[in-house]
Amino acid sequence: MQKLSTRVQASNSLLCVGLDPTGADEAAVEQRLQAVIAETAPYAAAFKPNLAFFLSRENGVALLQQTVRSIPRDIPVILDGKFGDIANTAEHYARFVYDVIGADAVTVNPYMGDDAIRPFARPGKLVFALAKTSNHPFHNLQDVELASGGTISALAARVARALDEELTESTIALVVGATNPAALAQVRAACPAQWFLVPGIGAQGGDLAATLQAGLRADGSGVLINASRSIWQAADAGAAARELMEQINQLRPAVILN
Repeated sequence: MQKLSTRVQASNSLLCVGLDPTGADEAAVEQRLQAVIAETAPYAAAFKPNLAFFLSRENGVALLQQTVRSIPRDIPVILDGKFGDIANTAEHYARFVYDVIGADAVTVNPYMGDDAIRPFARPGKLVFALAKTSNHPFHNLQDVELASGGTISALAARVARALDEELTESTIALVVGATNPAALAQVRAACPAQWFLVPGIGAQGGDLAATLQAGLRADGSGVLINASRSIWQAADAGAAARELMEQINQLRPAVILN
């Protein structure tokens, strides 16, 4: 997606600022959202509103629309909804994401196969399909070994890559968590050109240096490091965003040289 590439170059940033609004006071939450966006925009390659944190509020859709409108137009918006349903239903989800909310990108659960992804693949849009997530469930379907070889998460990555090569007017990217650098490196080896949205740094324990070592493309780009709680809860959201962006940029040259 050209908008993301342009923003990454203009801002010299691979930071994705997650917007997971918490708090019972609706007026205070609205003010905090506006403050976080204003303070972090200079350092953000993208913003990622988490749909669940908005839908749990009485006027959540209106708040989400207002939030997206307040983000500078040159910064991509990734709506984190992890949608995953049959094509007819997915088409309605896609209308919600792009036509109602106005997002530039979306996260999608590919469990139902390419039918769950294709409706979101509009020209110029970016679809992040879940491959290897950052959580550690007791029953982890993603790591189940297939009779044909590899894991379900590896198959999800291969499907996304095939769709990315097929659907040339849109970009199919991947969500790959930071909590397992070895798995991240395997996905990068299988998908050398695709964009990765990488949650799990900070509160979930992911290591930034190991993540960049495993996930960066040869050009020093191709990953969006997401930070949500560490920025939302910071006394100075702008300073927290700037610090993480600078940490990422300090590590990028070393990774490229290696």
